[in-house]
Amino acid sequence: MEVIVVAVVLGAIIAYLVGASTPRRRGKRHSNYRREPTVRSLGTGRNLPPVTRPNEGSRLVRARQEKARAAHRLSERPDHPPPPPIPASRKLVGRAWVIDGDTIAIDRIKIRLAGIDAPELDEPWGRKSKWAMVNICKGKTIHVDLTGETSYDRLVGTCYLPDGTDIGAELIKAGLALDGSYYSKGKYLHLEPEGVRQRLKFYGLKQRR
Repeated sequence: MEVIVVAVVLGAIIAYLVGASTPRRRGKRHSNYRREPTVRSLGTGRNLPPVTRPNEGSRLVRARQEKARAAHRLSERPDHPPPPPIPASRKLVGRAWVIDGDTIAIDRIKIRLAGIDAPELDEPWGRKSKWAMVNICKGKTIHVDLTGETSYDRLVGTCYLPDGTDIGAELIKAGLALDGSYYSKGKYLHLEPEGVRQRLKFYGLKQRR
């Protein structure tokens, strides 16, 4: 009988010791924040209050939101700088630097030829149109009558050679630009060679701004 009692007591003691040595599982926190390790103040030696910060998921969400806001801000920026101020005289005179078939620059001021529409450089006949403009302007002083309008970073005006020749008209007669009827009101339409729109494979029914 004494042996049985001793065995029961020993079994109870062993079960208690095993249960005490096994760590308890704590329930999973469902908070979006986690507690940082305790930090001890160097000055007072006391434990500072724990600092909480968002978990990794919250940081990723905020990073994506900030990226979206930055993309929206970029989308609102203009593609071109603002145009220069229009001179009070609405006149410009000087040697021209040809940019493409309907844009030149005088004293670093970009000028969009009014009423015409030439192919872009990457479009059919675009480079030929540019070099025709170079030949027209080469070595000559260009006179510009500004309309008071702007086109992106350019002023808009009618450009003339010293003898009064309308440069835009010359380019249209050469079949390397079209009348921009929407803005010119058909001023140059009668100068277009027959079939020029099909040949250029580019339809300037409305002058591009």
